[in-house]
Amino acid sequence: MNIDHLEAFMYVVQLKSIHKAADALFLSQPTVTARIKTLERDLNTELFARQGRGLLLTEHGREFIPYAEQIIQSYKEGKKIMKERDEQEEVIIGANIITSQYFIPFALPLWKRGNPQLRFKFISAPNELLIEKLLQKQVDLAFIKDTTNDGLQKQQLLDNSVRLVVYPDHPLQYEENITANRLAEEPMVFFECGAFDWNRIHKLFEVGKVEPRIEFQVDHLEVAKSIIKSRCAIGFLPYLCIKNELASGELFEIDVAHLIQIKQHVFLTYTNQEVTKWRLWKDIEETVKKF
Repeated sequence: MNIDHLEAFMYVVQLKSIHKAADALFLSQPTVTARIKTLERDLNTELFARQGRGLLLTEHGREFIPYAEQIIQSYKEGKKIMKERDEQEEVIIGANIITSQYFIPFALPLWKRGNPQLRFKFISAPNELLIEKLLQKQVDLAFIKDTTNDGLQKQQLLDNSVRLVVYPDHPLQYEENITANRLAEEPMVFFECGAFDWNRIHKLFEVGKVEPRIEFQVDHLEVAKSIIKSRCAIGFLPYLCIKNELASGELFEIDVAHLIQIKQHVFLTYTNQEVTKWRLWKDIEETVKKF
């Protein structure tokens, strides 16, 4: 059964004429007649009886009217819902690699739950590429490190400072006023990534005129973290990566603020001030608090 056949039937019912129904549907009279005949074959019954030049509904035709109306109405409602879904507002969010790995999986489900009318598209990319995409209007919001660009606005959001961490019961846990010389005695894992100024850590040892025992040099945070957890080394890692392990006691932070401080934050960065009016904006702030 075709929805076009049902609509032709209802137009003929309402206008009491195939000629008028054809005009209303912008179809030829033979086409409307063919649709009625096809519908009658599908139903295995006559819906109209001819009376001179006019048409009269048969008893079966009158009985079928409410069913045809219901089917057409259901079709229109379904079509409307599909159209609304197609027109659903899309939000394109980007994040640098570290934020993508540790914050976004926590946040995206919460944002969708609070904003079912939005469709989310997510892009994980380096900071520099995300800045380009923001300026080219290819991304609405991006979670990136601090940047200075006249075309961008930003809001400090997540603490991602670099911390020195050790495995449980490491001797450094019980020592105070740790020196660069003391750190240089410990095997270390270095995570190399363009997102951080690791030269400052190297400088720490240069100033002390000592060579650090870099026994592992890796380019993946989880690898670096696993090496520390396996009690093979200590290391400097960004907070987002070790947040859960610090909370659970799997890793411990060593206070070396007197030697070095690498304060870093993730900024919510955008080009259009209008985004701050979105309900999503408040949800992002609430998600950061929960995280």
